[in-house]
Amino acid sequence: MCGIIGILGNEAAAPRLVEALKRLEYRGYDSAGIAVLINGKIEKRRAEGKIRNLEELLTRNPAQGFEGIGHTRWATHGRPSERNAHPHATAKVAIVHNGIIENFRHLREELTAQGHVFESETDSEVIAHLITHHLDQGLSPHDAVKTSLTRLEGAFAIACLFAGQHDMMIGARKGSPLVVGIGEGEMFLGSDAIALAPFTERLIYLEEGDHAVLTRGRVTVFDEQNRLANRPVKIVQGASAAMEKAGYRHFMLKEIAEQPETTSRTIANAIDGLNERAQLPEVPNFDFKTLDRIVISACGTAYYAGCVAKYWLERYAGVAVEIDVASEFRYREPPMPKNGLALFVSQSGETADTLAALRYCKSQGLATVAVVNVPTSTIAREADVVWPTLAGPEIGVASTKAFTAQLATLAAAAIAIGKARGKITAEEESALCRSLIEVPRLLAEAIRSAEEPIQKLAQELAKARDVLYLGRGQSYPLAMEGALKLKEISYIHAEGYAAGELKHGPIALIDEETPVIIIAPKDAVFDKTISNLQEVAARGGKVLLISNKEGIKAAGDVIWASIEVPDCDPIAAPIVYSASIQLLAYYVAVQKGTDVDQPRNLAKSVTVE
Repeated sequence: MCGIIGILGNEAAAPRLVEALKRLEYRGYDSAGIAVLINGKIEKRRAEGKIRNLEELLTRNPAQGFEGIGHTRWATHGRPSERNAHPHATAKVAIVHNGIIENFRHLREELTAQGHVFESETDSEVIAHLITHHLDQGLSPHDAVKTSLTRLEGAFAIACLFAGQHDMMIGARKGSPLVVGIGEGEMFLGSDAIALAPFTERLIYLEEGDHAVLTRGRVTVFDEQNRLANRPVKIVQGASAAMEKAGYRHFMLKEIAEQPETTSRTIANAIDGLNERAQLPEVPNFDFKTLDRIVISACGTAYYAGCVAKYWLERYAGVAVEIDVASEFRYREPPMPKNGLALFVSQSGETADTLAALRYCKSQGLATVAVVNVPTSTIAREADVVWPTLAGPEIGVASTKAFTAQLATLAAAAIAIGKARGKITAEEESALCRSLIEVPRLLAEAIRSAEEPIQKLAQELAKARDVLYLGRGQSYPLAMEGALKLKEISYIHAEGYAAGELKHGPIALIDEETPVIIIAPKDAVFDKTISNLQEVAARGGKVLLISNKEGIKAAGDVIWASIEVPDCDPIAAPIVYSASIQLLAYYVAVQKGTDVDQPRNLAKSVTVE
C-alpha cells in the first residue's frame, strides 16, 4: 500500500508534501520521497525508511518550489531502497504510483529496446518512461498520459508532474482511489481525504477509469472513454476525513469498492512481481519440507477464508489441512502433529476464541502463523510470525475487504509452501503469481460490471424468507460466506451447502419461493455443479447463477437470472467471485432498509467467548 500527494500551490511545496505524507504513513513506511519543479526542472529527494529520514534529507538539501508530488511506499516490486523509492522521473516527467502494473515486464523490455535506461527494480518506473516515450513523439502532456493509460494493465492511482509545466498536474485512477482537492488558487491530489485535510475541505472523488488535468484555477475530469465528466464537489471536514464514506452511502459499499486497492497492496506485499515468486516472511526454525499437517483456526468470515485456503494448500502445497472454528477447536484438545504448522486468521487479531486456539497450539509445540489485519494485535504479537493482510481499517461490521485480503495472503502462502516442498515447479510458481497479480484488475471489473444488475436482482431477492447458496470445490466456502453475508445484514435466513450434498437433504427445501444462488466458475467441477442446478430447476427452484460468460451460456435457459464474473485462473476465482456475493447481500439489505454498517446483535471484533 502506498500514499500519494500532489500540490499545485502558492507557497513552498516541500513542507506541505511532508505534512501530507505523515498523514499517509499508515499506507507505507519503507521509503518516501518528493519531486518538485525548480525553474522548470524536476528535482527529487528520496530516502529509505521512515518519513523522518526524508525530513532530515530536506534539511540538509532543501527543495524549493511551489509544485510537487510526494509518495510514501510499501515495497512491492523491488526491495526498500532509495533507488526504488518514488517519485520516479525522467528529464520530462515525474510520477508517483499506487497499485500494480501487471504488464510492466513487457513494457520495460519494449522501452529498453528503444533506448530507455531504467534505474530501479519497480513496476512503477515504466509509467514515467512510457509517458516520456510519447512526449518524445511530440504529444502534449495530456495526450501523452492518455495514450500511456491505454497501455497499462492492472490497478493503479498515478500523479504526474511535468518539466517546464508550473501550472499542470495530471492524476489517473483505475482500481485504486484518487481524490482531487480544490483550494483557493491551489489544487491538490491525494490517495484519500486524510492526506488533503490540512489544505482543503472541497474534494472531488475520481471514479473508476477517470483521469484529471489540474491547473491552479481549474480541474478537468475525463472518464474512461476520454469524455468530459462532471464529478460532484463534496465538503469533507478535516476532523472527519478518517471516517469519510467518500460519497458512498455506507462504509460497507465503500469497502467493497476498495478491494482492488486492498488486494493489490496485500498481493504486492506477498508476491515479488519482478521475479514472480511468493515472498512471505519465513517461519522461524521451521522447514516446510518436513511439514505433515497444517491446522487452521478462525471464526466467522475468517473461517471461510481458511476453508478456501484448505483447497489451495492441499492442491498446490500437497499437505493435509485440518480446519475448525476456533470456538470448537479450543475445547476439543485435539492431538497435534509433531511437524505441524498452525495458521490463525483474524481481521482484528483480538478474537478471543482464535487467540485461545493459538495459545493451545503453542503449548503443544506447533509453529504458529498469524494472518491478521492489525500487526500490533495480540494474536500478531503472540504468533511466531505474521503474514499480514493489508486491508486497512474496516468500519463495516460485515467483513468484505478484510476477507479478500485474507484470501490473497493465504493464496500466496499456498504457493510459497508448495514451492518450498517441491510440489510446484518454478514455472508453475510464476504462472500462479501472475494469476494473483491480475486479481485487483479483475476485482475492479467484477464490481463495475455487476453492480447495476445486482441492484435490480435485489428488489426480487429482498422478498424472500429463505435463500440457499450452493457451490462445489473451492466455491463451497464462498456459498457459506454468501449465506453468512445475507444473514448478517439483511436478516434473511440463508444457508450455504456443498452442491453435491443437495440431494442428501437440502433439496427438500426447494420450491418456487426459495431462491437458489449457485456459485459456479467454468472449472473442473462445473459440469457436476450444473447437474445440481438442473435438479433445482426441475423442482421449480428459482436459480441465480454466478459464473463467467461461458458458464452462463452453458447453463442454458433454465436459470432465472445470472451475474457474470470475468474469466480468471482457479487460484484467483474465490477472490474475484467474492465481490458479487458481497454486493448481492449489500443491495438486498439496502432494499430491506436495514442498518447495513451496524447490523443488530453484531460487533466488529468479538473479544469475549
